[in-house]
Amino acid sequence: MIAVATDRPALDIAVAGCGPCGLATALLLRRAGHRVTLFERFEAARPIGSGLMLQPTGMAVLARLGLLDAVLAAGARIDRLFGKEGDRVVLDVHYAALRGRAAFGVGIHRATLFSILHVAVLSEDVAVETDHLLTGSRLVGQRRALCFEGRPDSRPFDLVVDALGSRTPLAPPTGRELAYGALWASLDWPDAGPFDSHVLEQRYSRASMMVGVLPIGKLPQSDRAKAAFFWSLRADRLDHWRRGGIDAWKGQVAALWPSCAPMLSQIESPDQLTFARYAHRTLAAPAEPALIHIGDAWHSASPQLGQGANMALLDAWALCVGLAEGVSVADGIARAIALRRRHVRVYQWLTALFTPVYQSDSRLLPMIRNRLVGPLSRLWPATRIQAALVSGLVADPLTPLGLAAWPVPPPTPRG
Repeated sequence: MIAVATDRPALDIAVAGCGPCGLATALLLRRAGHRVTLFERFEAARPIGSGLMLQPTGMAVLARLGLLDAVLAAGARIDRLFGKEGDRVVLDVHYAALRGRAAFGVGIHRATLFSILHVAVLSEDVAVETDHLLTGSRLVGQRRALCFEGRPDSRPFDLVVDALGSRTPLAPPTGRELAYGALWASLDWPDAGPFDSHVLEQRYSRASMMVGVLPIGKLPQSDRAKAAFFWSLRADRLDHWRRGGIDAWKGQVAALWPSCAPMLSQIESPDQLTFARYAHRTLAAPAEPALIHIGDAWHSASPQLGQGANMALLDAWALCVGLAEGVSVADGIARAIALRRRHVRVYQWLTALFTPVYQSDSRLLPMIRNRLVGPLSRLWPATRIQAALVSGLVADPLTPLGLAAWPVPPPTPRG
């Protein structure tokens, strides 16, 4: 485990945000010997959202935290990403093309990942301050205090870690809102249904319609397997979708992918679906004096490549490495950013490139996708390139951080 340099005292650090990024950061920093306080806007810390994909990159960090076994036990092993438009295969990615023991992803509910990290944080005696709505921060000498709505400012900290996501009040506005978001629901896995419990499946109509099913394992305190069900939707059409009624929408989904009937039968109200909005933004300067932005607060993008949580976990690890090696807080921050900048740049660019191919109003891009990407995805070396892209291993993010794709044995299939 990363340790604090012995020739200087531990730091007093505030972590803003109690999502997976903030929790993992707090846990790493506390285990490195620092004093850590987590700040959360809700009265009780809780997760938001449905499912996500953990890749070998994120799993490498979770392994070093000693939490990977719990994640593998609760999540669903994903061996393949598969998508069709009509009868044409337009996406077919096999993790096996990586030829490694960690060549798989894990679908997991955000609540499950949150619970695993939250329990670990509380066991390390990290202070958690809930019901604190952050509005900004201010310098106090060389330290930084947090500002809250309806509360006095915090004490000054040696370092503030911003893990508040893409709409953080601690960073200047930048980037752009993406036209397309998605409706998400967490549903029971249909045991007798047509879906493979180790495959993320999608169906498309051009790039303007997409429905997907992601196995996400079990929720905390439950033995029932779950699925994340999602439907691509333009943000400016959300009100129209609501006015149209749930039955009309279900008919639209069923027409695109009839096999979704076991999923659709579980949806009786629009309230079961949550709309997620996405933004593409990258801070040119992800640090200020005594402040660093990590995860989506630094770099957010469409979830097309499924890298959000994994990039955040790598950022958290890089920060601990930087602080351990740096001669000062400022030097530690600079080292952390240097360790991550290349990988962040590559994936921000790749996500911007690929998102319109799967989520846009374009007619030309999906035509190219259907005629080129799908057929090529079955040929070497495209098979390996696509697997490396999806797994987050392009640009070799692990070696500079002293990490490796964790050589875990495959979890026992659940059927």
